[in-house]
Amino acid sequence: MEQVKVTIALILAILAQWSLRNVAEPFAYVDFPLIIIVFAALQRNSMRAIIYGTLAGLAVDAVSSGLLGANGFTKTLVAYAVSELARRVYLDNLILRMFVIAGACLVDDLAYYGLHQLLGVTPSAPLVTTVAYSFIGTLIAGTMIFFVLDYFSSDRLRPRRRESLSPRRQSRRRNPIKLGR
Repeated sequence: MEQVKVTIALILAILAQWSLRNVAEPFAYVDFPLIIIVFAALQRNSMRAIIYGTLAGLAVDAVSSGLLGANGFTKTLVAYAVSELARRVYLDNLILRMFVIAGACLVDDLAYYGLHQLLGVTPSAPLVTTVAYSFIGTLIAGTMIFFVLDYFSSDRLRPRRRESLSPRRQSRRRNPIKLGR
């Protein structure tokens, strides 16, 4: 069930990335698919996060004008790095996740611009402004989206099962083998 929620959130994030940049200028700097990819990577399932990263990156590349495959590579790289970090470090705190979103945004933007420079394609916007605005916008939106996704995927929505019979209290058994006596 959790996988379905993350898949739906990823599809909505790709549609939001594609459509909201035409509505208002500040939404062009928020990387919605990256937020969902980081959320999926924090679920400690590396393969699912890498597949989500690849598909989301290629979908964003298909609807944007840029180097085809650059977003796919960078989002896959970020998904792998975050999922490996989540396997080794306990990151179930919202404040720690904010640092992860910030680092993932920086790695994604710098790898994207690095690929452009490596292949000799000039990016459409300057590096420092794009990285700064993307960092701020993705961090703010990511914190709010993580809060909402954590709320909807928590155990609070599941009804608690009450046990009708309490477990019996077991008395301590004496050892039948007496050593030394």
